[in-house]
Amino acid sequence: MKPLMLQGHERSITQIKYNRDGDLLFSASKDQKPNVWYSLNGERLGTYNGHNGAVWCVDVDWTSTKLITGSGDMTTKLWDVQHGVPLASIKTASSVRTCNFSYSGNQAAYSTDRAMGQNCEIFIIDVRTVDASLSHQDSTLRIPVLQSKVTAMQWGTLDETIITGHENGQITLWDLRTGKEINAVNDHTSQINDMQLSKDGTMFVTASKDTTAKLFDSDSLMCLKTYKTERPVNSASVSPILDHVVLGGGQDAMEVTTTSARAGKFDSLFFHLIYEEEFARLKGHFGPINSLCFHPDGRSYATGGEDGFVRVQAFDNSYFEYVFE
Repeated sequence: MKPLMLQGHERSITQIKYNRDGDLLFSASKDQKPNVWYSLNGERLGTYNGHNGAVWCVDVDWTSTKLITGSGDMTTKLWDVQHGVPLASIKTASSVRTCNFSYSGNQAAYSTDRAMGQNCEIFIIDVRTVDASLSHQDSTLRIPVLQSKVTAMQWGTLDETIITGHENGQITLWDLRTGKEINAVNDHTSQINDMQLSKDGTMFVTASKDTTAKLFDSDSLMCLKTYKTERPVNSASVSPILDHVVLGGGQDAMEVTTTSARAGKFDSLFFHLIYEEEFARLKGHFGPINSLCFHPDGRSYATGGEDGFVRVQAFDNSYFEYVFE
């Protein structure tokens, strides 16, 4: 199956996200302009113009009406998905590295970098009514993170917890009622680049610079499985319909000029969720894969790379007929 090549960004992709229905694909990049695409045919619907720095993160709520982005220009913005206009812009003291809507869509969380004398912090905001006044309101909860900075984040069970991945490889579970840390584990030895929940939210997969991806229980943070590769892993996603995990990564961008695409190892790797064994590789990008995710129906997946392209790859029938022996 020939992949769709979505070409609309001038610089490398930082994060891609499907909406809940899977008909829209949102992409953030270092070129300051998040894009939205039809996932079926790759048509670009529009851009969200307003940031003045690299956009590091993007998320869409379950109704596909609100979008949240975090940028290096020290703002978090909330957008009207349909009209592409910013509804609110929240100033921060340093770059915004991660942002997520809660499962209910009533709250959103974002985290800021440790930079310019500022500590890394997690903010929880109420987004039930979003207008310009949100820019001046205090966040409902503010958690200072005194250890290593947050590099990946997910909401936990029933919107009562938040799970964060850190630069030093630690994973932390936070109680949002008290703002206190419940649990922390150090199964990774290097920076966590990405975390994505399984379809039912009971597990999540991490992608780390230490060349592994790991599967964790969402409540206990117990490490269930480990998927080993020979390159830094930038992103990982769990299939919603099969026991499969897809990983993407590659060498650091600064080392890539000296190697061919083959040596740079920019393929997507497919592992069996339970047996931890790699069973397929898919080529595509001319640089490291920075973000990837399965379509909500599990019949395709999308990747965003350092080369500025987003690729949507539909699976052939043989993929669904394959039996792991």
